[in-house]
Amino acid sequence: MPVATRIEGTHTHVRAWTDDIEAVALGQLRNLASLPIVHGHVAAMPDVHAGIGTTVGTVIPTRGAIIPAAVGVDIGCGMNAVRLSLTAGRLPDNLKRVRAAIESAVPVGFAMHKADAARRSTVEHLQRGLAGVLERHPGLEPGRGKPYRTWVRQLGTLGGGNHFIELVLDERDRAWIMLHSGSRGIGNRIGRHFIELAKRDMENVIGSLPDSDLAYFREGTTHFDDYMRALRWAQDYAMENRREMMRLIVESLRKHLPPFELEDEAVNCHHNYVAEETHGGARLYITRKGAIRAGAGELGIIPGSMGARSYIVRGLGSAESFASCAHGAGRRMSRNAAKKHFALADLAAQTAGVECRKDRGVIDEIPGAYKDIDEVMARQSDLVEVVRTLRQVVCVKG
Repeated sequence: MPVATRIEGTHTHVRAWTDDIEAVALGQLRNLASLPIVHGHVAAMPDVHAGIGTTVGTVIPTRGAIIPAAVGVDIGCGMNAVRLSLTAGRLPDNLKRVRAAIESAVPVGFAMHKADAARRSTVEHLQRGLAGVLERHPGLEPGRGKPYRTWVRQLGTLGGGNHFIELVLDERDRAWIMLHSGSRGIGNRIGRHFIELAKRDMENVIGSLPDSDLAYFREGTTHFDDYMRALRWAQDYAMENRREMMRLIVESLRKHLPPFELEDEAVNCHHNYVAEETHGGARLYITRKGAIRAGAGELGIIPGSMGARSYIVRGLGSAESFASCAHGAGRRMSRNAAKKHFALADLAAQTAGVECRKDRGVIDEIPGAYKDIDEVMARQSDLVEVVRTLRQVVCVKG
């Protein structure tokens, strides 16, 4: 059974499910453990690595305050997976058309739909929630005043970076669609806006913080309430974005695959978000930055990098991790370092058997730039149990 490593801070400590932590990440963890708003301890998952201000792969329990930069700018980023009533033997031998169909249905990178593609009921639901956010912060809506609303056109789009759509097979050769995305441009704008507000609100004391990106809002203040409203909306938007994307993918694949039904939505979960939870009798704000909730019996998705295995898991409800686990493999190498270190031949070799891009535009997402997903899973066997093991056959990158 894994034993969490204890790392001391000046206010509290860190419990880490790994000893594979680079120096910058270790410093960021100690910075978190020095904050007076942290309750109990910081939990570092086995995929932990350095981020902006705070580490990715971290669970931050705070009392009476929230750190906007710890949540970051891809608010509500997470995963969705659905199993199809198809097995490997019924898939086409050549999967290029399948990848092309997905790429045609779902805009990637900075692209968005040329016309409103989301269901009207979804847009209306989100519009009602957004109205309350814009009432006090009207500049947060991208494309405001244009003939279209950018956030509407981006519903059902992937984004860039490590976001992806995959067709995967489980250990019984059953096909699944799995995707990873967040709150797109409007979530980014909300995140940046409130990160700067937090720094401004704490400008008189920000010098006492170990990092200005650890500026926080205190509960009961105007900006705290505004941020919580905007945060919840962005998390809702991210969830709906994944649902809309999944709908568009399923519709496109019906034209290129044998007839199929959707057998199960394994989970649609955030791994970059805040939730109000009670742990050890204390009401806390739990910021999971690159971590998923793994309450007892709850399902989650832990993806590997393109070309590596992914997992559907069931949470074990660990109190020590605040009912959380890792969100993926976690980067071992920066994007720039990966581009310098790996060649196209490495990318082709590490993604052999996967229908995907194999050009320089995605070399920073090469599996070798990430930690070993199987090692990550082994280090958190006390946090989750594996339900399904998935392997990619098609991967569309942002």
